[in-house]
Amino acid sequence: MYYPRHMEPVIERMAKRKPVIVLTGARQVGKSTMLKEVYRDVNYITLNNPLVRQSAKENPSLFFDLHKPPIIVDEIQKAAEIFDYIKDIVDADKTKGQFYLTGSQSLKLMKNVGESLAGRAGIVKLLGISMRELDLVKHREPFLPTEGHLEAMGAEELKFDYEQIVQRIHKGFFPELYEAESDLKDWNDYYSSYFQTYIEKDIRDVLNILDESAFIKFVRATASLSGEMLNVKTLSEICGKDAKTVKSWLSALESSGLIYLLEPYYNNFNKRMIKTPKLYFLDTGLACWLLGWNTPEQLVSGAMWGHMFESFVFSEVLKSYYNDGFVRPPLYYYRDKDKNEIDLLIEDGSTLYPVEIKTSSDPTKKMVSAFRYLKNIPTKTIGPGALICLAKQRLPLTSDVWVVPAHLI
Repeated sequence: MYYPRHMEPVIERMAKRKPVIVLTGARQVGKSTMLKEVYRDVNYITLNNPLVRQSAKENPSLFFDLHKPPIIVDEIQKAAEIFDYIKDIVDADKTKGQFYLTGSQSLKLMKNVGESLAGRAGIVKLLGISMRELDLVKHREPFLPTEGHLEAMGAEELKFDYEQIVQRIHKGFFPELYEAESDLKDWNDYYSSYFQTYIEKDIRDVLNILDESAFIKFVRATASLSGEMLNVKTLSEICGKDAKTVKSWLSALESSGLIYLLEPYYNNFNKRMIKTPKLYFLDTGLACWLLGWNTPEQLVSGAMWGHMFESFVFSEVLKSYYNDGFVRPPLYYYRDKDKNEIDLLIEDGSTLYPVEIKTSSDPTKKMVSAFRYLKNIPTKTIGPGALICLAKQRLPLTSDVWVVPAHLI
C-alpha cells in the first residue's frame, strides 16, 4: 500500500520554479517511490545499476541523449561526473522540472549540487513516514502548539491508542514496514538487512573504515544516547576512537539522515547559555533494533523509554517541517548553565513556542516550570506552549500551555 506523502505538493510547487529538484534522505525512506508515484509518466533511472552507472560516468553526453529529461535519477551521488552535464542542459533549456535527483548520502550529493547546480536546484529532505501520513491526515502544516493547529488535528477525529503508539515507536517509520502485515521476525529481518546495506553501500562510500566493529559500536552508542546532549568524549570511549574520528563518523550519520544534531537556542543576551547540540537518533525502530529491544514491551519497560519517546516526538515535529519544504527547520532546545532545560523551542518570526516532552499520562504544571525562563529573552514574544505526552485528550494545563496527546502532533 502506498501512503500519500505530505511532501508531494512541495515537490510539485518547486518543479514549477526550478529546473532541478534534489531530494535527499536516509536510505529506504521512500524518495524514489514518492517521485515515481507523483510523476508516473517521467522516465526513471537508478544509478544503483552498475551498467547504467558506468554509462553515466564514462559517457554523460550519450547518457542524456538516451535518457532525455524530464527524468528521475536515483542515487545521483554515485556518478558525480554528470552534474556538469545537467548544468549545461538546464542552462541551455530553461524549462522547469527537468531533473528529479535523489540520493541517500547527502554529504557527497550536496557537495556536487553546490559546485554545479547552485541557484538551479530546489532542495528538499525526506524522513521516514510520519504518524500523520500513516493515519491519512490531510492537515499538513508544520507543528506549532497553537489553537489553530490543534483544532485542525482534532478535526481529523483521531483517537488516542496507546498500544498503537508504542508499537509504531518500536516498529519505526520506514515505509516498507507498513506496506503489508508483518511480525517481529519480519521486523528483525528488515533492520538486519537495512543496517548491513547501510554499512556496505553508504558508509564505505564515504568513510574508509578499517575497524567495522568499532563503527558498529559507535552507531549503537549514538542510539543509546538519543535525546541527550552530544558527548564526543563518551562516544570516543565506547568505540575506542579519537575525537576527530568520532566527529567524522557523526557527520556521516547526520548526512545520511540517521541522526539530527539539535542546536541550542542561543542569543547574545545571555552568555550563560549552553552551546552543545542535542543528539537525536531519528528512526526509533532502528534504534530499538540496535539496542536489542526486540519487543514493544521491552522498550516500554526499559530505562530509555523516556528518551525514545522524546526522540519519536522530535522526529515527528521535524518531519512536519521537512514535509513543508523547510531545509533548516527553526527548531532548537533551551538549556542554561543552571540546568534549566526546555526540550524543544520552535521559532516563528519573533515568537518562541516552548515544548516539553514526557511519557506521563497525568501531566503537571511543574513539568513546564522552565518555560518561565524564556521571559528573559529580549525582542522575543513567548507564544503558547505544549506538553506533548501520553494523555488521552487535549486539555489546557495553564492559561498558555496545552496538554497535547502524542497522536495530535
